[in-house]
Amino acid sequence: MDAFYASVEQRDFPEYRGVPLVVGGMPEGRGGVVATASYEARKFGVRSAMPSKQALQLCPHAIFVKPRFAAYKEVSQKIREIFSRYTDLIEPLSLDEAYLDVTHDKLNIGSAIEIAQQIKQAIKDELNLTASAGVSINKFVAKIASDIKKPDGLTFIGPSYIEGFMENLPVEKFYGVGKVTAGKMKKQGLFTGADLKKLSEREMTDRFGKAGSFYYNIVRGIDNREVQPHRETKSMGAEDTFAYDLTTEGEMHSELEKIAKTVHERLLKYQLKGRTITLKIKYNDFRQITRSLSIPKNINDTATILNTTKKLLATTDVENSKIRLLGITLSNFLPVETKAKLKTDQLSLFEI
Repeated sequence: MDAFYASVEQRDFPEYRGVPLVVGGMPEGRGGVVATASYEARKFGVRSAMPSKQALQLCPHAIFVKPRFAAYKEVSQKIREIFSRYTDLIEPLSLDEAYLDVTHDKLNIGSAIEIAQQIKQAIKDELNLTASAGVSINKFVAKIASDIKKPDGLTFIGPSYIEGFMENLPVEKFYGVGKVTAGKMKKQGLFTGADLKKLSEREMTDRFGKAGSFYYNIVRGIDNREVQPHRETKSMGAEDTFAYDLTTEGEMHSELEKIAKTVHERLLKYQLKGRTITLKIKYNDFRQITRSLSIPKNINDTATILNTTKKLLATTDVENSKIRLLGITLSNFLPVETKAKLKTDQLSLFEI
């Protein structure tokens, strides 16, 4: 979807249309973070994950609104319903993005490009929103293609064009290559896919670890990952960026309690229990650390989550800290087959 949160706000509220709009934390106080920005705001350099105060400096006349996640989730569900008319192989990445495998399309259209056009038109007609699509032979190339002609774009990269396309692609445009890795690559004289292609797979793994093998393949247009309609959840959590820096242990414990309750509610909703609890801390200088602890049994209760994160917090330099963000994540969940077995075992206790 194109600037999804901002586009929904502009659709629902006429006063936001045609003006720079920022969805996210407010710039007042210490300021929040931009979730997304309308294309009118992006012209001024406003981008997702940017501090809201910086966004305001770049675009002083921008309108800031808080996210309405319930509204976005409802729209996202309607988009998925449109997808499901064409295929059952849908892998959601977020509320506004998904992979679709249309090798065997339900309507027997026979053309991935035509299917993409129909989906885009249905989203526009039924939801009054625009989407951009990328069409290719695998997930990686399709993902990159979807970003090329935004907004309201459709890009097809056929098999014979893939290698040439990847060779000309700047390393920072490779999906999965973040700012840190891109910087590391450039320091080594690697600026494009063609530069990466000169390295052997061994050289890639020596320089970039396990990800090196992935980079080695994708620069050649090779990505054998299947579209997974039912991806198993690996972790679940919540975090909060505060209007003002937390400086006392009491303030930190109070915020951790709120976050722990949110995590607990999400775990209950998805019937998940895990053994590894991770505390994320971002300081006022944007330095970030994580601390994790695995416990013997699977849990999802607020008390255990909170007490464990307090212990993890105590292992850091609490007294001399100024904290702008705290997050809690639970992972190391029971395998699906184990959960099913436990459920069956529990039911058998009540048989007569």
